[in-house]
Amino acid sequence: MVGILQNASKIQMNCLKLLQRASGIGSVTLSSAIQRHTYSNQPSYQKIFDRNAKRLQKERAALSPDVELYDYLKEEIGYRLADRVFDIKREFQAAADLGCNRGFLSRHILAESVKHLTLCDISPTMLSQATGTPGLQIAKREIDEEQWDFAENSLDLVLSSLSLHWVNDLPGCFGRVIRSLKEDGVFIASMFGGDTLYELRSSLQLAELERKGGIAPHISPFTQIRDIGSLLNRAGFTMLTIDTDEIVIGYPTMFELMHDLKGMAENNAAFNRPVHLNRDTMLAASAIYKEMYGNDKGVPATFQIIYFVGWKPGPNQPTPLPRGSGEVSLKDLGTLIENSAKSKKSENK
Repeated sequence: MVGILQNASKIQMNCLKLLQRASGIGSVTLSSAIQRHTYSNQPSYQKIFDRNAKRLQKERAALSPDVELYDYLKEEIGYRLADRVFDIKREFQAAADLGCNRGFLSRHILAESVKHLTLCDISPTMLSQATGTPGLQIAKREIDEEQWDFAENSLDLVLSSLSLHWVNDLPGCFGRVIRSLKEDGVFIASMFGGDTLYELRSSLQLAELERKGGIAPHISPFTQIRDIGSLLNRAGFTMLTIDTDEIVIGYPTMFELMHDLKGMAENNAAFNRPVHLNRDTMLAASAIYKEMYGNDKGVPATFQIIYFVGWKPGPNQPTPLPRGSGEVSLKDLGTLIENSAKSKKSENK
């Protein structure tokens, strides 16, 4: 173990360059795939994630007798996302939860806000475990998020909590969502952002770079916030609200973090994921993780959450004034503020 720590100290000299390279590998891959799809006229898209593998991972997690032990992160995000639904002072008649998992969002949605909620998920076991609040009318559909087929103009609200980051065809998914929404319908969702688990990603890649002279994608790529805004705009959503939040969770070592990710069904599902990770690399990665990010209590793991709200255009929505209709130029804004301040001072005298 001493030798491993010494090796970790040696590679810290180059760690800034390596971290930039490591953190950019997944996001650049996904971003470039999105751009190729968005700017191309062809309907094809690059398949990054193995949807069947993800379904099996979710099934195994749901069948575990201690599955509730790993709900802490998704339960918290579901609560925060439900709070954004309450901020909209409207009663939604028909809504759908896209990728509901074990009902982390539906158990916080009140009947006063949503009358009927359809839960959708690729995992039948997770879907069977999902519940709602008293008075909320619930229906369940076993369906892949990539093959969403709700009728056009049939929903007032579409929700999704920590599920869309496993979808290959995000532009197509957003297009199906806006088609299913009625005029002035709203899409509210959360997903993991590009900085999620950067500590684990960089530690594994630094360990492999030292041991094997190369790196492998052990952490799935995540979407950047700039891509979300672009894709929502291109799908036709208006009045976008996008923000990020970071949740840092402490673990004794890297191994407890990886064990919990598996319990959450958030282990890697990319097609190019390596089949095995040998013991020597794991020990080296754990030592690097502790050396670079650890503290007296253990090691932190950062989860970046992207929240976004998009509206389908409707006749009652506020619209911008026609171009050139403004009476004051922005270049005169400083002068107007200064004159206003002077007039207030004179009035006080």
